[in-house]
Amino acid sequence: MRRITTYAFAAVCSVAGTGAFGAQPADPAAAFPSRPIRFVSGFTSGGPPDAIGRIVAAKLTEMLGQQGVVDNRPGAGGTTGSKIVAEATPDGHTLLVVSASYAVVPALYAKLPFDPRKDFAGITAIYTASYVVVVPSSLSVRSLPELIALAKSKPGQLNFGSAGVGSATHFAAELFKATAQVDMVHVPYKGIAEAVTDTMTGRVQFLMSAPSTSVAAVKEGKLRALATSGRQRISAYPNTPTVGEAGLPGYYWETWGGMFAPARTPRAIVDKLNRVILSMFQMPDVQSRYAALGVEVSPMTPAEFDKFADAEITRVAALARNAGIKPN
Repeated sequence: MRRITTYAFAAVCSVAGTGAFGAQPADPAAAFPSRPIRFVSGFTSGGPPDAIGRIVAAKLTEMLGQQGVVDNRPGAGGTTGSKIVAEATPDGHTLLVVSASYAVVPALYAKLPFDPRKDFAGITAIYTASYVVVVPSSLSVRSLPELIALAKSKPGQLNFGSAGVGSATHFAAELFKATAQVDMVHVPYKGIAEAVTDTMTGRVQFLMSAPSTSVAAVKEGKLRALATSGRQRISAYPNTPTVGEAGLPGYYWETWGGMFAPARTPRAIVDKLNRVILSMFQMPDVQSRYAALGVEVSPMTPAEFDKFADAEITRVAALARNAGIKPN
């Protein structure tokens, strides 16, 4: 007689709804992961989002006993990678690593090959980070109020750089403009490194920069840090006030990264991934590596992260409308 496996027997009982043993459906998280986990990253290697995604992937490999493989799929603001995960089998073995651009692309593209509000299940934010408001050391301002006063005295004459149209650095600066009620000219670059270089030379007078990107130039006196963009001061710039502390209350911008699974991934698997990632946030080696990158851990439950991402999409869409940024 053909041998019936324990799994098959349980499945038969579950479908039948009867049976002396009263079998219950198997917990999908119990055997997860059963093969390597693919982390699809929608950006090139080397930047903070990719570096942090690799930290998380390596720790999950260690803690779950299956290899984590980072698959960089840059293109179209991260939408190439997002489409891959949206269409993947929802079993937890294909995950999406995102940056704050996840909330930006809906404001830039009229048609997306996925729905960012419906096609993904949030696992957790994996980091948050503030930007640093930097100006050339040659610019005659030494505080944020002085920068605002200079911009108001010269409407349309000061330039601000960014990593490109629609980048998080662009939106952070646009929000600053709107909050401070100043008129400054946007100069987009192909990446943040070029923007930092031109800020040092004085070609642009204002930049929202990631701490790790500008910290060397600040220490060398080539850039001057006036404020940080988050709600709290950051460890990399402990003596630099936040924008709110420096005289512009109500302003904050924090870039972030997170991890999603495809929609319809069993909640038990999502919850298991969440628990493991939040536990790794407590590890000293993870905390030290985060500190070196100038970012903070950002533990959230799956429900909290879904709510956060949805709110960010809404906030960026409103900012884009106010800045006259129209989707293509």
